[in-house]
Amino acid sequence: MDGSVSLDQVVMRFGDFTAIERSSLEIHSGEFFSFLGPSGCGKTTLLNMVSGFLTPSEGQILIGGEPMAGVPVNRRPTAMIFQNLALFPLMSVYENIEFGLEVRGVNRRARREVSERLLSLVALEGSGDKQVAELSGGQKQRIAIARALAVEPRVLLLDEPLSALDLKLRQHMRAELKAIQRKTGITFIYITHDQGEALTMSDRVAVMSAGRIQQVADPMTLYREPQTGFVAAFVGENNRFEVSVAERDGERLTLDGGLLGRLQGRAVPGASDGLRVGDSAALFVRPEQLRLLGEGSSGPALEAEVEAVHFEGAWLMLETRLVASAERLRVQLSGEQARGAASRLTRGERVRLGFDPAEAVVLPNDGSPVVDEETGEVKEAANVPAA
Repeated sequence: MDGSVSLDQVVMRFGDFTAIERSSLEIHSGEFFSFLGPSGCGKTTLLNMVSGFLTPSEGQILIGGEPMAGVPVNRRPTAMIFQNLALFPLMSVYENIEFGLEVRGVNRRARREVSERLLSLVALEGSGDKQVAELSGGQKQRIAIARALAVEPRVLLLDEPLSALDLKLRQHMRAELKAIQRKTGITFIYITHDQGEALTMSDRVAVMSAGRIQQVADPMTLYREPQTGFVAAFVGENNRFEVSVAERDGERLTLDGGLLGRLQGRAVPGASDGLRVGDSAALFVRPEQLRLLGEGSSGPALEAEVEAVHFEGAWLMLETRLVASAERLRVQLSGEQARGAASRLTRGERVRLGFDPAEAVVLPNDGSPVVDEETGEVKEAANVPAA
């Protein structure tokens, strides 16, 4: 059963507005694939094109190698789980799961066998006679999955199905969804703006912004080897510095940080190949890559003033502001450094911070959207060289 999905040069326009720029993508059969991006980036539009609710303005979509042009929603080998789940409130759990089979003319006995098997798959045996109102949020989620699987789709489409759940239940359902996907072997295409969901569950992730696919890769590659400034800022948390290239030795770059002096970082293969001396660039240092330096430490250091200290259980998050440039800097400490800092750091205290240049990535200022450090909103890159 081939559940591969191909986007071949697809474009989606609504009048003069282009919701999806020209895009091509291959999703493998049996893969858990996620589209990740902020609200309005086009990820749900892509999902609706795969399902058949929207027809691409240009290009084509293939499922299992077969073109879907002209194939209506009810004839496609797909099923969708909506954000609000769309369970039928006046039907029992059995009736909800069996609805699609009943529409297709499957007899009652066969329908019941399918629903019993799926209730076992989602660990809700014995719940078939319950009404939807009697179910918890997590149970409703699992019933929606069972209903979608009942029609034996080759591709299951999920449009932010966990967004209405509380944090602990979302985390639990991540593991449940991944386990169900592994058991069934069905291709899952998942839409989310939550990077934690995408990184935890997915085999591969497509990061989107403003109708464009910025990068497609496995979660670890996205985190460690971002190809654009947007991906670096949106996937995980990052501190961004506007710099210019002062020296280059292979992948190791020495940077002019303006008021911050000389800094060092690592070029990302593919993304930073074209960086030359004098070029404007962006240096990204993740909060967990920063460390407190002792008085006798040598090498480059960033002096910062502590504005707030947040205890977050396994780690300590410092909100600081650089003395030289007044830029905000977030620092995540763990282990011995966290334990020591928790007892002595206070607002207004100055600290010296360092990082391993091999862990800090340097990317060109390519004009791709960036994420505002304070609000988390997406904005256009300024392309401003270091002062």
